Amino acid sequence: MGAGARTQAPSRHDRGAHSRLVTFRVDLNSYGVKEAKWRDACVNQPHFMISESPRYVGRAVAHLAGDPDVAHWSVQSLSSGQLAKLYGFSDLDGSQPDCRRYFPEVHDAGKPDDATGYREHL
Repeated sequence: MGAGARTQAPSRHDRGAHSRLVTFRVDLNSYGVKEAKWRDACVNQPHFMISESPRYVGRAVAHLAGDPDVAHWSVQSLSSGQLAKLYGFSDLDGSQPDCRRYFPEVHDAGKPDDATGYREHL
């Protein structure tokens, strides 16, 4: 940084993305697994299969940052799954997990763990 340059506090949107990345890592730590083998956590918590990697969330942020019409999304709550479908990116395994739909429709509804239709592969 040059002289007189200021650092800017992260926006609430930046903090939200950072919070999700930290949450994912904390979840992984609680299951004793690392990002490269995150699916191992599904043994103890089957619904973890719908989890998104930190890179998936990062790809969502990167696509928003590169969108010249990003103001279109102002004052909206967006999920990585929604953005993946719109921008065409995927998670590390080539899928597009949609946690936002999965949890109310499967987990919260008390249905057996099944990511079919919620973790589509490109």
